[in-house]
Amino acid sequence: MEVVVLEIDRENRRISLGHKQLEENPWDVFETIFGEGSVHQGTIIENKDKSGIVALPYGVEGICPSKHLRKEDGSNAKVEETLDFKVIEFNKESKKIVVSHTRTFEEGEDKPAASAKAAGKKGGAGSSTSQAVKAINQNTEKSTLGDLDALSALKEKMEKGN
Repeated sequence: MEVVVLEIDRENRRISLGHKQLEENPWDVFETIFGEGSVHQGTIIENKDKSGIVALPYGVEGICPSKHLRKEDGSNAKVEETLDFKVIEFNKESKKIVVSHTRTFEEGEDKPAASAKAAGKKGGAGSSTSQAVKAINQNTEKSTLGDLDALSALKEKMEKGN
């Protein structure tokens, strides 16, 4: 049996060993694969009152709220249908993945996203990257002169304190 030394207590002449620590937490790996915004193919395996259970790759299941099971033609997805799903929430602590089929095509209807897709098709990978950078910059909160005054006042206060 393989174990890992967790702690050595020299005073009491004790060693703490652990066997579970040798195994990698699969949710650490899933966090990199199923990051928010990633799209994966999944099969609906069960429909409940307000959600559906979706079988994702690697034996993982995700939950899809009913409003996110709507297809592009307006109909609702049925059990055993295989569709693309976008991860809208990943929570490693509660071991929960929330997915949406509707988001895979709705976000394409937005003007900035649609123009980024069109530019990506026309201009190659470089222009789609620049469009992605522009989208990130638009969503980034800008600092104002008021913020800068508050920060400079805080800096002066901290320097006087030292």
